Amino acid sequence: MGYTKPDEGWWKEFVGALPARTGKLAVVRKDGSPHVVPVWVDVDGDELVFMTGKDTVKGKAIIRDGRIAICFDDERPPFDFVTVFGTASVSEDPDTMLHWGTRIAARYMGEDLAAQYGKRNAVPGELLVRVRVDKVIGARNVAD
Repeated sequence: MGYTKPDEGWWKEFVGALPARTGKLAVVRKDGSPHVVPVWVDVDGDELVFMTGKDTVKGKAIIRDGRIAICFDDERPPFDFVTVFGTASVSEDPDTMLHWGTRIAARYMGEDLAAQYGKRNAVPGELLVRVRVDKVIGARNVAD
């Protein structure tokens, strides 16, 4: 089994598929230790978008050092995964956060709850995170 750069169409389709897969975000803490947490993610062209609190471990880490990795996987045989490596930038623009917070919530919670979650997440103290994708690795049918 080789871990190679998946074709662009496949990895974006995999990450953007419904039902939505939770990404596992990896950042580096200030002391150099790893920190991995689940995040809700959407694809916007060649970038990934998610939200987090400004004062969380992941928010502080992204502000300090924008390098991140996010892994997505299909836990059903024959198993697929994609890991995206990139550089994150943040925004606190309320209108942008509301748009993306609602869109991301629709993917994970459904259209009926999207506006509620969008409003809850588009508040002071939250960050919209955009990830410029630098590298993608992944594999399909890992168990084959």
